[in-house]
Amino acid sequence: MSQRNLTLLTDFYELTMMQGYFKEEHANETVVFDVFYRTNPFGNGFAICAGLDQVIEYINNLHFDQEDVDYLRSTGMFEEDFLEYLHHFRFSGDIYAIPEGTVVFPREPLVKVIAPIMEAQLVETALLNIINHQSLIATKTCRVVYAAQGDGIMEFGLRRAQGPDAGIYGARAAMIAGCIGTSNVLTGQMFDVPVKGTHAHSWIMSFPDELTAFRTYAKMYPTACILLVDTYDTLNSGVPHAIQVFKEMREAGIPLTFYGIRLDSGDLAYLSKQAKQMLDDAGFSDAVISASNDLDEFLINSLKDQGAAINSWGVGTNLITAKDCPSFGGVYKLAAIQDKASGKFIPKIKLSENAEKITNPGNKTIQRIYSRDTGKIIADLICLADETFDDSNSLLLFDPVQTWKKTHLAPRSYTMRELLVPVFKEGRQVYQSPKVMDIQKYCKEELTTLWEESRRLVNPHKVHVDLSNQLWHMKNKLLDSYNYSSK
Repeated sequence: MSQRNLTLLTDFYELTMMQGYFKEEHANETVVFDVFYRTNPFGNGFAICAGLDQVIEYINNLHFDQEDVDYLRSTGMFEEDFLEYLHHFRFSGDIYAIPEGTVVFPREPLVKVIAPIMEAQLVETALLNIINHQSLIATKTCRVVYAAQGDGIMEFGLRRAQGPDAGIYGARAAMIAGCIGTSNVLTGQMFDVPVKGTHAHSWIMSFPDELTAFRTYAKMYPTACILLVDTYDTLNSGVPHAIQVFKEMREAGIPLTFYGIRLDSGDLAYLSKQAKQMLDDAGFSDAVISASNDLDEFLINSLKDQGAAINSWGVGTNLITAKDCPSFGGVYKLAAIQDKASGKFIPKIKLSENAEKITNPGNKTIQRIYSRDTGKIIADLICLADETFDDSNSLLLFDPVQTWKKTHLAPRSYTMRELLVPVFKEGRQVYQSPKVMDIQKYCKEELTTLWEESRRLVNPHKVHVDLSNQLWHMKNKLLDSYNYSSK
C-alpha cells in the first residue's frame, strides 16, 4: 500500500479543468485555495486537525506514470499535448497548514494552497479526502477520551472500518487524539505507536474449559494478562476463574504487573461493580477492569455516572466509523488570484443565498489569541497574510456578522500565535512532520488551552472566530460590489 501512486485519486472534472487551463495558458494564474470546514462535527465545540503527514507524502509523490497517461488517453477526453505535459508534471507551488493535533474551529483555513491553478485544482480532491477523514476520527476520539475522564482508551475498530485505509489512518488519527494504543498492527508498524490486545471468546471456547484457557493464556503472557470473562457466565464462572488464576500466579511468585479482566457484554455498570467487589475481596484491588461492546462517548459518560468500576475502555465501531457523524464537511474554495503585473493577490469571494456558504476572500492566515494570565484561547482571528500585530497595543475583536458584539483586549493582556506554517515552498518540502506520539503529546497540550465549557459533550461553548478589521472591510467591499436582480 505504501507504494501506491495516488495521483489519479482525484475527481474527473479536476483533470478536465486542468486541460482547459493548459489550453488557455493565460488562464493558468497563480491562485490561493483554502481548505476549511463550516460546522464542528458531533455538535462538538472544536475539531482536531489531522492528516497533514499523508498530504505531504501525497504531494511529494505526485506524478503521472505511463499507465496513468495511457488510461487518461483511453477516455477520449484529453489531447496529446496535454498528455505529454502530464509526463513531466510536478507540483511547484506553496502549501501552508495548521500542524496536526491542533485545536481548530469552523471557517479558518486548515490548509492553504498557493500554486498555478492547474496544480491547485488537481490536488483538491485528495487533500479533502485525507484531511476530512483523519480530522473527523481525531475529533471523535477526542470526545471519547474526554468522556473516559483519564481512563485509557484503546482503539480496535479495524474489522469494522470502511476498508484498509480507513482502518490504518483512522487508527493513526485516534492515536493523535489520545488513545493509549491500537489493535491495528500495521498502524503500529507504520507509525511506531503502541499496539495492544488480549484474546477473543474463541480462545476460551477452543479449550476444554474456561479455567484451562485462562491458565494457558496467563502462562504465555504473565505481564499482560487481561482475561475475557463473559464467554459463559461472567460472575459465576468468568470472574471466579480469573481470580483463581491470579492467585496461582501470585503463589508461584509471578509479579502481577499488568493484569485484570475484560467485559464485552451484559450490563457493564452492574457487572463491573460486582466484579470489582469480588476482585477486591480476593486481594486484587489493582486489577484492571476493561470494557468493550459498542461503546461511544455517551455510553462511557453514562457508565461513569452510574459508578461503573471500569478503568480501561476498548472502543471500536463507533469511533473508527464516526458513526453518528460520518463526514467532516471540509471544502476547498478559491480565495484569491495573483495579478501577474504587480504580484499582488486579488481577492475572490463565493456568494450564496446561504450566508454560511459565503467565503472569506484573500490570502489569509490565522492568529490565535490567548489570555496572558490563563493561557486559554480567547478567540481566533482570521486576517490577511501580510497583516502584523503587536500585543503591546490594544486589540478590538468583533463578531463578523453581529458587529455590535465587541471585545476590547488591553495592551499586554493577551498573546498571539500564527497557526499556519509553511509546508512546501516552490514545490519543495520545508516542514518535517513529528512522530505520531509526539503529535499526541502536542494535542494534549493544545486541549489545555480550551476552557472546560468548550469541551463538554453537549451544548459546548463556542470559541469565537473573528475577522480582522482589514479582512472584514475587504469582504464587505466585495459583497457591495455585486448587483443583485430583484426577484
